[in-house]
Parts: sequence; C-alpha cells; structure tokens
Amino acid sequence: MKRILIVGLILALAGCGGVNRFKSQPKRTPARAAQPAALVIPVSKPRATGPLSNACMASDRKARSPDLCGCIQAVADKTLSGSQQRRAASFYNDPQKAQDTRTSDRSSNKAFWDAYVGYGKRAAKTCG
Repeated sequence: MKRILIVGLILALAGCGGVNRFKSQPKRTPARAAQPAALVIPVSKPRATGPLSNACMASDRKARSPDLCGCIQAVADKTLSGSQQRRAASFYNDPQKAQDTRTSDRSSNKAFWDAYVGYGKRAAKTCG
C-alpha cells in the first residue's frame, strides 16, 4: 500500500510540474488576437459620357472600353472646359493636330497644352 501511495504522489507531482514548477520560467505572452484581414472595398472608377468618351469609343485603340473611355471623360469633365474637351477629342482622329499644338509658339496653344498634359496625368492616375 505504501508503494502505491508513493507511485501516486510521484505521478501527481510529475503531472503538475513537480519541483520544476517553481523555477523561474520566461513569462508567457498572451497569444495575440488575430489581426482582421484588411478590408478591401472595390472602388469603381468614375464614368461619364461626352466628346472624349465618344472619340475614345470610336477609335481603333485596343485598350478602349466603355469603362476606360467613360473614366477618361469623367476626368476631363473635372479638368478641361467644354471647348478644350472638343479640341482634345479631335486628336483621336488627327494625331498630327496634337503634335502641331504641342510644338506651337502661340500662347493659347501652350496654355491648352499645359491643361491637356495635366488632364492626361490625372486620367492616367485615376483610370489606369
């Protein structure tokens, strides 16, 4: 009976850590709560219709699509006047006209070209 009691005590001590239970152990840090996954909200690109959208859709460019052309028009609506939009739309049919405008010495052409370049950068960032 004494042996059974001793074996039971040894098993009980072994199960609860025995003598090593009180030795200094590195502190356990509580498990961190799982970080929630980043919430991804699909953002639709702006879309509009107008002279640039129509010219874009009528062009033979491979990348044209209603979404892209609509986005380009929406950016144009925020950055170019109506007459500037019509002028820029004419570049789709006549790329040489764009080159002539870019290289022109006239101040009105330079002002338009600066606005057009700004529009192009914004459209690339927004629609690209």
